[in-house]
Amino acid sequence: MVKFAQRFENRNVLITGGLGGIGLACAKRFAAEGAHLALVDFRPDRDAEALAACRAAGASQVVALCCDVSDEGQVQAACASVRDSLGALDIVVNTAGLMLFKPLEAFTGEEWQRLLGVNLLGPVYFTREWLRHAAPGGAMVNIASVHASMTTPLVAPYAAAKAALLSLTRSAAIEGRAKGLRANAVLPGAIDTPMLWANPNLESGAEVLSAQDIGTPDDVAAAVLFLASDEARFVNGTGLEVSGGRLARL
Repeated sequence: MVKFAQRFENRNVLITGGLGGIGLACAKRFAAEGAHLALVDFRPDRDAEALAACRAAGASQVVALCCDVSDEGQVQAACASVRDSLGALDIVVNTAGLMLFKPLEAFTGEEWQRLLGVNLLGPVYFTREWLRHAAPGGAMVNIASVHASMTTPLVAPYAAAKAALLSLTRSAAIEGRAKGLRANAVLPGAIDTPMLWANPNLESGAEVLSAQDIGTPDDVAAAVLFLASDEARFVNGTGLEVSGGRLARL
């Protein structure tokens, strides 16, 4: 079994979308490095498996909370519950995401609102709670996407939200600095998750991936933990691409 340094011993980490994919990969790595965890997700049926995985990885304290991240009231309640159960809100990782595939002219207003709600407003609400309640030394890591910089057809709302998320990250870094808080983003490329394989661009051949193009959730988690750690104390307001170099070829 791989032994990890205890960079997050007794630190409290809230992860949205924490019951699967990139979120769960991050949770297990934080658990292995001594963190106390709060996994925020809208799929409570998956919490037992995720909690067991985090405990097996080494988490001494881990809780799961059902929350629609696009609902401002639910976010406030979830953060209050975390503070009650774990204490200070030290680190927040926004991984919850939603993607739909349609031509730009076919997206409805309701679909735009739902996609922006999950991919942008969710991080907005968690950023506000973090800025209000995190102690000095706290960190936020937002999971953006290479779509924030260069995109493909059929994902306009997702790409727009991820581009805005980079701007939100910079604003949080600027306004959090005086409080001793840092905010950064990770821009994953093609990562082996259900969201990737639901992409009709792959089925149609409009987008082609080689084995070298596809990363794992653990690849993203490694970048997240670096940015959240004290090793990155002088890294603030940046976006780190984790795409295996694929963005340079899109």
